[in-house]
Amino acid sequence: MSSALKTPASASAGAGNTAPADTILASRWTRAGLGLVVPVLVLAAWQISTAAGIFSPVQLPSPSAVYTAAADLIGRGQLGNHVAISTQRVLIGFAAGGLLGLALGAVLGLSRLADILLGPMIGALRAVPSLAWVPLLILWLKIGEDSKITLIAIGAFFPVFTTVSLALRHVDRNLVEAARAFGLNGLKLLTTVQLPAVVPAVFSGLRLALAQSWLFLVAAELIASSMGLGFLLTDSQNNGRTDRLLLAIILLAVIGKITDALLGLAEKKAVAKWA
Repeated sequence: MSSALKTPASASAGAGNTAPADTILASRWTRAGLGLVVPVLVLAAWQISTAAGIFSPVQLPSPSAVYTAAADLIGRGQLGNHVAISTQRVLIGFAAGGLLGLALGAVLGLSRLADILLGPMIGALRAVPSLAWVPLLILWLKIGEDSKITLIAIGAFFPVFTTVSLALRHVDRNLVEAARAFGLNGLKLLTTVQLPAVVPAVFSGLRLALAQSWLFLVAAELIASSMGLGFLLTDSQNNGRTDRLLLAIILLAVIGKITDALLGLAEKKAVAKWA
């Protein structure tokens, strides 16, 4: 009996202990500060290891050397162009691939016949590595911007297509039947009921597609490119400029995170409005 009486008290005490921590972690600035802890520790370890001579400058340049390389490229007016061109390619390819993935995912998610006809082929194409597309795109689209953006669009297409098609197959049938009872059919049913029901899944696919677009960027800029972060990465490797190589990797990580965070803000607004 006494133990039974103690259980609610213990539970409430535990809840009281965890509530302040939850409140602190709910703060946006606290989360941002905690998110910087690991990068700062990595930067400190990087600086200490290079200062202690554990790695040679060729293997791992110091943070100051990478900063100097960035300042040099900025002074020459090149770094901004590399960033702008790569970002433009990613956004265009992401938009094209995402829209196509949304359209085909909706078709296969809603039509059993379309899924039977197209599902196996699209599933097979999804397994093709990014670099395998490069020779074919050069042959078909030459070495201009079209081939680069097409490759990025291919990378963005599959995550959106997969998540949308699977999510639409699992929409509550009772919800769909109720909408049909009110006279909603076809495109009206899709845009009014079915797509809003899968908004979280759609944005999950979009965020995966955006990350995939940045991954495919490097492969895209292997196609006879003279500008862009992918070009800077491979050119630095060929010339033994590890400082610029690390700079390109850091920029890809930072810009990729920024674009993902912006898409995350759009996701919160969309979920609040439609989901």
